[in-house]
Amino acid sequence: MAEMGSKGVTAGKIASNVQKKLTRAQEKVLQKLGKADETKDEQFEQCVQNFNKQLTEGTRLQKDLRTYLASVKAMHEASKKLNECLQEVYEPDWPGRDEANKIAENNDLLWLDYHQKLVDQALLTMDTYLGQFPDIKSRIAKRGRKLVDYDSARHHYESLQTAKKKDEAKIAKPVSLLEKAAPQWCQGKLQAHLVAQTNLLRNQAEEELIKAQKVFEEMNVDLQEELPSLWNSRVGFYVNTFQSIAGLEENFHKEMSKLNQNLNDVLVGLEKQNGSNTFTVKAQPSENAPAKGNSPSPPPDGSPAATPEIRVNHEPEPATTPGAALPKSPSQSSLPAVVVETFSATVNGTVEGSSGPGRLDLPPGFMFKVQAQHDYTATDTDELQLKAGDVVLVIPFQNPEEQDEGWLMGVKESDWNQHKELEKCRGVFPENFTERVQ
Repeated sequence: MAEMGSKGVTAGKIASNVQKKLTRAQEKVLQKLGKADETKDEQFEQCVQNFNKQLTEGTRLQKDLRTYLASVKAMHEASKKLNECLQEVYEPDWPGRDEANKIAENNDLLWLDYHQKLVDQALLTMDTYLGQFPDIKSRIAKRGRKLVDYDSARHHYESLQTAKKKDEAKIAKPVSLLEKAAPQWCQGKLQAHLVAQTNLLRNQAEEELIKAQKVFEEMNVDLQEELPSLWNSRVGFYVNTFQSIAGLEENFHKEMSKLNQNLNDVLVGLEKQNGSNTFTVKAQPSENAPAKGNSPSPPPDGSPAATPEIRVNHEPEPATTPGAALPKSPSQSSLPAVVVETFSATVNGTVEGSSGPGRLDLPPGFMFKVQAQHDYTATDTDELQLKAGDVVLVIPFQNPEEQDEGWLMGVKESDWNQHKELEKCRGVFPENFTERVQ
């Protein structure tokens, strides 16, 4: 019996929700056609515009901050490889070897510390800041639905009020066929019954209006207070975020400058021990090398070109005077193309060819993977329910115009591996609750 009662309650709730959606749809049609007035709040609409702008700006800042962190990580790896190379070429009997190794260790620790502090003081704060937007966005949408309910209840009550005047006129003069056919002695009772029935409907409509108005006003008052406060908080948040980044970067470069100076001192000591010798590196003679005194001619196709003599001068260079221009670093165009492409792919967090839509074990149109950093409770049937740690396979929207700012379409990897049915498993989710992993 309890089970049947539970099913009855569920069925009743579903029917009630269907009726609400139908009533709202009818009300919106009447409003668009101009047959029903719509409650407007220009001040609130401005708050919603500010909210959407703030969400867009915050989402962009989060994306750029993650790109910055990826670049820091890539530079850390490049610096680590460079120091490892120095340690390999630094021979055991050279002076300062232990100091050079210690500097390399401190260099690695400094990069790790810098990256971690950026995550703790900037990225996590950014995630927390954006974490409040999905809930407020959902409440704004719910307020809109409750406003439609309120307008619908108001219009229904007003129509019954108008009918009340007609009912009062009926008491004086019966007009319906039923009333005319009734005996004279019972016409008064029939009229009284109709009036009582109309009054009952009007009382019910009034109760529904009061209830709808109360629900709407409670949500409206809360959002009217929260949205301006959230909008004003953006200034302090931006200031704190960029101050943290600037301060961390300043301290990092100060400490890195000290390590670079220490490494320079070690290399100066190595240079002094070897004196001012000049070493000449000559190429091995080849059969095609021209005789002395003859001008070399371009080598024929397929033959090795003559290798020029390379001289390495170990004499110390004069110290740079204050204010002197620093030498320019080589441009990216001077590097081999494969190096440039590999570095660019590393910075972007992907390597071309690692995955693609053609793989049979991934859904059609697969673009990349993300991992949920926080739990997310779905507020609609087309949304994904996420738990921290869930991996989601991101796919494109079937209709790009349906994509909202800051939302992605995807399917949880566990659901895809189990069902392989895209239509049943896919859904939308907020991008700022996740972090790209592939």
